[in-house]
Amino acid sequence: MRKIIASVNMSLDGVIDHQEQWHFQYFGDDAGTFAMNQLFASDALLMGRRTYDGFAEAWPNMEEQTGDFGVRMNSLPHYVVSDSIEKAEWGTSTIIRRADLVSEITKLKQQDGQDILMYGYGPVAHTLIQAGLLDEIRVWLHPILAGHGDKQDIFYRDGSIVALDHFDTQRLSTGINIMFFRPAAPEA
Repeated sequence: MRKIIASVNMSLDGVIDHQEQWHFQYFGDDAGTFAMNQLFASDALLMGRRTYDGFAEAWPNMEEQTGDFGVRMNSLPHYVVSDSIEKAEWGTSTIIRRADLVSEITKLKQQDGQDILMYGYGPVAHTLIQAGLLDEIRVWLHPILAGHGDKQDIFYRDGSIVALDHFDTQRLSTGINIMFFRPAAPEA
């Protein structure tokens, strides 16, 4: 069965948005290698509407700058969870309606293939972890206080408690710590 992995860039104060203001100063060669390996271990991208809107606008114009990474971002199948998008036009994109999220992702996970990669952690990822479908969260913790963030800009919170097991950390040369988590086994 395929794994779903959420990869999240986050500042020390929990901000995950406006990364152009704080992320790239920490993105060195080892971060690039890790990001490339993570993307090429995946054969599908899964995202919510906000991420899809940003990616669909940016990535088609970035292949020249980002080479194989950009080509891979644009050529993978994209699955967008949205009730408002009528037509998804970025590459091979499939719209999944919120009411069908758990059943459609269950089917997708059962197909043969590589990992399914998500960038960020919002309502879609949270629904999947609560349904037992999100296998891993990789938090790229940046050594910076971003100093802003409203409910849509910070690591998603809805008041529910989700226990995680921290099973690895990789420290990058620029100070980013990539922390690896998976859902904790239910208590007996």
